[in-house]
Amino acid sequence: MKIEKDKVVSIEYTLRDDGGNILDSSDGREPLAYLHGNGNLIPGLESQLEGRSANEALKVSVPPAEGYGEFDAAQVVNVPRDQFAGVADLAVGMQFTASGPEGERVVTVTKIEADTITVDGNHPLAGQSLNFDVKIVGVREATADELSHGHVHGAGGHHH
Repeated sequence: MKIEKDKVVSIEYTLRDDGGNILDSSDGREPLAYLHGNGNLIPGLESQLEGRSANEALKVSVPPAEGYGEFDAAQVVNVPRDQFAGVADLAVGMQFTASGPEGERVVTVTKIEADTITVDGNHPLAGQSLNFDVKIVGVREATADELSHGHVHGAGGHHH
């Protein structure tokens, strides 16, 4: 069975940055299961898996535009410290959900000063090339529930 829209695909993967550092891996966990063609993977990886079959292995390099986007300096914002009143032990690296004109998104604290906190709304991997080693473990038909929900249920997928 070939990978195409609305098939459930299970992959084992290791993600590295351009320096060879491991950023994420399924090693030691269940394979990642996703519903192909439904926006559940970054576009650059999903497009390279299209048409492939179980037991294939491939290396994929995804440029920022097909991954988490280019780094956008406009998403780095200085916020008055009083916006964080009630947050104990505020530290660089903490993440918060912020509401803006485009809806909610996660921001990361990148700098703490006396009166100002700098937060970054970019995805942590924005602006980076993503280098995947992927093994396709399985390809199957999706269930009606999975199709209606737009994601995989059960092992390696979403749990309600």
